[in-house]
Amino acid sequence: MENRACVVESAVLRCDYDYEMKHIRNFCIIAHIDHGKSTLADRLLEYTHTIAQKDMENQVLDNMDLERERGITIKSHAIQMDYQYRRSAADSSLPEEGHYTLNLIDTPGHVDFSYEVSRSIAACEGALLVVDASQGVQAQTISNLYMALENDLEIIPVMNKCDMDSAMPDTVEDEIVDLLGCKREEIIRASGKTGQGVEEILQAIVERVPAPVGDADAPLQCLIFDSVFNSFRGIIAYFKVVNGVLRSGDRVKFFNTGKEYDADEIGVLKLNMQPTRELRTGDVGYIISGIKTSTEVKVGDTITHVARPCAQAIAGFEEVKPMVFAGVYPIETEDFENLRASLEKLQLNDASLTFSPESSVALGFGFRCGFLGLLHMEIVQERLDREFDMDVITTVPNVSYLVYDKQGEVKEVHNPAGMPDQTLIDHIEEPYIRASIITTTNFIGPIMTLCLEKRGELVKQEYISGNRVEIYFDLPLGEIVIDFYDKLKSISKGYASFDYHPNGYRPSKLVKLDILLNGEPVDALSTLTHVDNAVDFGRRMCEKLKELLPRQQFDIAIQAAIGAKIIARETVKQVRKDVLAKCYGGDVSRKRKLLEKQKKGKKRMKQIGNVEVPQKAFLAVLKLD
Repeated sequence: MENRACVVESAVLRCDYDYEMKHIRNFCIIAHIDHGKSTLADRLLEYTHTIAQKDMENQVLDNMDLERERGITIKSHAIQMDYQYRRSAADSSLPEEGHYTLNLIDTPGHVDFSYEVSRSIAACEGALLVVDASQGVQAQTISNLYMALENDLEIIPVMNKCDMDSAMPDTVEDEIVDLLGCKREEIIRASGKTGQGVEEILQAIVERVPAPVGDADAPLQCLIFDSVFNSFRGIIAYFKVVNGVLRSGDRVKFFNTGKEYDADEIGVLKLNMQPTRELRTGDVGYIISGIKTSTEVKVGDTITHVARPCAQAIAGFEEVKPMVFAGVYPIETEDFENLRASLEKLQLNDASLTFSPESSVALGFGFRCGFLGLLHMEIVQERLDREFDMDVITTVPNVSYLVYDKQGEVKEVHNPAGMPDQTLIDHIEEPYIRASIITTTNFIGPIMTLCLEKRGELVKQEYISGNRVEIYFDLPLGEIVIDFYDKLKSISKGYASFDYHPNGYRPSKLVKLDILLNGEPVDALSTLTHVDNAVDFGRRMCEKLKELLPRQQFDIAIQAAIGAKIIARETVKQVRKDVLAKCYGGDVSRKRKLLEKQKKGKKRMKQIGNVEVPQKAFLAVLKLD
């Protein structure tokens, strides 16, 4: 497609190439977690010589330390490959032979990062659906597939890890045929480790994925699908050109924010950013225009020319809906503004994070953050620590509730501290999810017991193939945010896969459970819980806090309360000094005098004594079992 000869003349980059849109293919890789997407992406990069052998390493696109340590993809990564296509058969209906540009976007597999997947899909025309030959079709495989089909993507089924001893290629092929309704010969058998099937995948991308459609002469329209912050160059936005041509130095406008900039540098995403003179319809690239304020770039926005703007923005992505809320507070109060700046920079790179300022009596000023799930919350905490050197305290995660008062007005409550007085509330509605669990038949009993304990309602169960079954449950989101996934993995020995989507709100009997330390409520430990679980939960909280709070020189009373009613109590006994050590015998009144003096001192200390609550006490709620 391109004969790119990029030469630098008087420090101006010029790029001459023969451009043909029909020689571009934009595709992404979708799969369940740990089905080998990143390893397969490595083989594609190696096969197309995009990366020199000396730069090759495992999971080359996972450039975050966290991704490598955990072996998961957290961010979607875009990279361009050049491929020399040769026809697999003498068939004139196949595309013409020659040089093709393949834009790959590698995506995460975990349910908490599904927003990243939706953004990648919006910038593509095709998708490789990767299924592990030893594990078969799992929950997130189906979820991501539906997302791709909604966007009319061409699906290429790939069965990965075919070289493993535990592989069941024929069984898994049956599952893929049932799922997609495709022919058996359309499924490519591959192995990311050995490189088997990589050539067939590259040929299938050219032959089956359609070229981008768009009008190069129309006004410029570019869809931003990601952005990153660079401390030297400002904000770098990644986009796909849907219509028109963007040239270096053009005056551009971001459609939704209305801000205008100069395109100082544009280019394509190889392993490193590679500047070019222009990007045409169908290309995927980046733009640097010296933007310093993170709020000026919104993922899903449209870039257009100032001189000849487009009539309307591209329909971007739907607004993200956080599922789990938690308070994030700086340990040192003066770090509040630094924490705000860090969260803004992190939000550029992770558009599914939402936050708003709030204050707490116990912890001072901080932010109420919205996350897509518990893993997402954990990753954000880790990234704040590693990338921005921020020490934070995170409160107990909870979900948002709709509170109806007796006047019929509704209020959305994310935080137990925001609950109106119990006497004013008519009823509370809590969010429900439709959960899909795929497992083998041996674990149906324990999984159903777990879901019913969590107030779940069985919707239906379907046998997929052999001894694999898919169970659908309606569950309250508040019951699953803390420890549901961990329990599910342990009772199914890791054989259950879990996926969910929001399923509206339902009325529920919820109460606010307060934890009091010496009669003072600690708002950061307050939770909203179902009335049936409240007493048991309160008792376990008190027992756990008794273990974790350091002893003081006075008794600490730990109480769990619903309104004015105390439902559980534990006491952390005081550390006592032995004031009688110097009395060797003698009159008993002398000893009594010393003990009375000590008693008065303790009483005075208790009136002014503060209880320090360590960070692990806030996290204790997550691991009560």
